[in-house]
Order: sequence, then C-alpha cells, then structure tokens
Amino acid sequence: MHRVPYWVYTDPDTYRRELDRFYYAGHWCYIGLEAEIPHPGDFRRSVVGERSVIMVRTQDGGVRVLENVCAHRGAQFCRERQGNRKEFVCPYHQWAYDLEGKLRGIPYRRGIRQDGQLNGGMPADFQMEGRGLTSLKVAVRGGVVFASFDHSLESFEDYLGPTILSYFDRVFDGRKLKILGYNRQRIPGNWKLMQENIKDPYHPGLLHSWFVTFGLWRADSKTSLKMDPHKRHAAMIGVRSVGKPAGDVVSGVTSYKADMSLRDPRQLDIVPEEWWKGPTAVMLTLFPSLIIQQQVNSLSMRHIQPRGPGVFDFVWTHFAFEDDSDEMIQRRLLQANLFGPSGYVSADDGEVIEFSQMGFQEKPDQQCLLEMGGHDSEEATNIASETLIRGMYQYWRRVMGV
Repeated sequence: MHRVPYWVYTDPDTYRRELDRFYYAGHWCYIGLEAEIPHPGDFRRSVVGERSVIMVRTQDGGVRVLENVCAHRGAQFCRERQGNRKEFVCPYHQWAYDLEGKLRGIPYRRGIRQDGQLNGGMPADFQMEGRGLTSLKVAVRGGVVFASFDHSLESFEDYLGPTILSYFDRVFDGRKLKILGYNRQRIPGNWKLMQENIKDPYHPGLLHSWFVTFGLWRADSKTSLKMDPHKRHAAMIGVRSVGKPAGDVVSGVTSYKADMSLRDPRQLDIVPEEWWKGPTAVMLTLFPSLIIQQQVNSLSMRHIQPRGPGVFDFVWTHFAFEDDSDEMIQRRLLQANLFGPSGYVSADDGEVIEFSQMGFQEKPDQQCLLEMGGHDSEEATNIASETLIRGMYQYWRRVMGV
C-alpha cells in the first residue's frame, strides 16, 4: 500500500485492465454539466475512458448519454464538439437515430426498385427495435451528469458515500450553473498521476510559488483529509493562511518568493462566500475521472480523459452560478488564471507529472515511496501526509486483483 511499482504507470496490459475495471464497469464517470445542454436537441461530446459518448437533451427535457458509435458499421458519427440536432445521422450510410438513441431510419431498408422489382435491402425479419445506439446508465445530481456502461451499478449517492456526497452537495446545492469557459491540455503522463496530484496535500506548499507565497496553501494552513469508505474518492480541505507571518513555515522552501508581488491585485481579490461554510479550498477527487475544484472563488470541473498508459487529456470547465453578480463572475474568471494549462499554479502540475512519467519509463522495476504520514490510509489533519494516495492504491489493488 505504501509502495507503487513504476510499471503501474507504464504497462499497456495494466492500462487496458484499468479501462475495463474502472471506466467501463463498476464506476460512475463524469460526462458534463446540464448547463452545457440547456435546450432540447443540445448535445456535447464527451468521453468515458477512451470511448466517445454524447450527452444530449431529449425533447422531453431529460438527459441521455449515448455511445458515439453507429450500430451499423461502428463509425464515430458525431465529430462536432457541441451543437443542436433533431436527430443524429451517421455520415457513412445515413443511418438515423433519434435523441434517445433509437434507430429511426435506414436508407434502402426495403431495397431499390429496378424494372418494377425490389432488389436488395434488409432481410424481411429485420427489426428496427433493439438496433439503436448504446445508451449508458445516467445519474444527474445538482446539475452534474455522470454515466456508466454498467447498468447494474449502485446509485450515485451510494457510490460517493455520505462524507464525499456532503462536499459534493456543498457546491452543487441546486443553484443553476453558468458556463464561463474551457481549457484543454494533453499531459504526457499516466491518468492516475492527476488523481494522485489532487490527493496530495504535501506538494502544494513546496511546488507552487503562488500558493506558498500568498498563503493559499502552505504548511500552516488548517487542513483536513477525508475519504469515502472504499478510499477511492477524497476531499482535500484547507483554510487559507491569512495574517500569519510565514516564518519557519517557508524556511528553506525554494518556491517561496518573499519579494513577489502582483501587478494586478484583483488576482487576490478574494470574497468569502456563505456556502463555503469555513474552508477556503476544497478539492474533490471522484475516482476515476473527475476533480471538482473550489479554490477560493474559482470553480471548475477537471475531467481526466485517458489516451494511453502514458498520456491523458485534461479538460477544464470553469463555471459560476446563474445568480452570481457581474462582479463575482469577473472575480471567478480572474482567479481561474491560477489554473488551466498555463495557470500560475497548474502549469507546475502538468510539468512535474511529465517528469514523473519520464522517470517511470526509464526504470519500470523501481518503486514509488508513499510513507509520508505513515503506512496506513486513515483520514488526517495535516499536509505532511500521503494517506489519500495510499487509500486510492489500496482500492486499486483490490479491484485489479494485484
């Protein structure tokens, strides 16, 4: 539990088994936000693991998630990232599907009339029913859409467990959401490294100059580390260090820049919000595919999209609440500059994940050491701990059977 072999991040067979066991069965995966598809016919393309899916608003106002694979010859028929459609039509042979994924039309189904006779076409016993697109099981809570290919999966609420669900509901409490924008990046590292990164309170006050210099996350920050009963999901909870001298906390920390100042002080125009209920930052990791970020006034969904054992796409959806004032929306946008591919903070994470993957590939038989805070995987109240990562790998080993 406190040692992880490097091959866990590089082995292609292990990666394929992870997709089958974590993404394609037994787990809820993040798809998107309802606010991205407000009107009937609106759709947005997403992924579950490496499989392309489409989140769509049906005519009755419901939400469906359909696999982006034509039932005829397997073509990915939807290439647009988002849009509005009355139906989906595969460009290859023009098979048509309604917004619920049901097959509605096949060209020349009854053949072609030539010289007064019908020739070709589908067999007489062909049935349209049951020939539609693969439809995933869907869960919607607080405006957030999850889906699974596994229709026997437990409820989303049971999947999260009461502790993590309470932190999810802290953000998604029924208020309507407003999409502010997107960032996308491709990171040359194993997908699990991003889950680890946001289960790791040890690194932010050491790696990130912004966090340690301006007190958003450092060794004297009040911290709490929470998990679900299976230890797959986690909440990393912190309170900003305000009005405290840095002192010994930053002694020897090379990322601390005592003379660093902001040309635009609005980047730190932080306004406490009632719904925070104390913490200034809560980073939720929902295994396997989602990070929910609340770092002061900045809010975003971070979607992990595996593309191989050594690379993943990372998609950020920045959002606000519909009832936010114009000033708060501008504040959220400004603080979003901390995050994303070139963010003041997140650029560091993408780089060190790449560095880690480079090391793993050189020596696959070596092991990572995860002993900060001990050998157990219990909840903790300090940053000098890797307990959340140990918990995740305890769960990983149980599911993977290793």
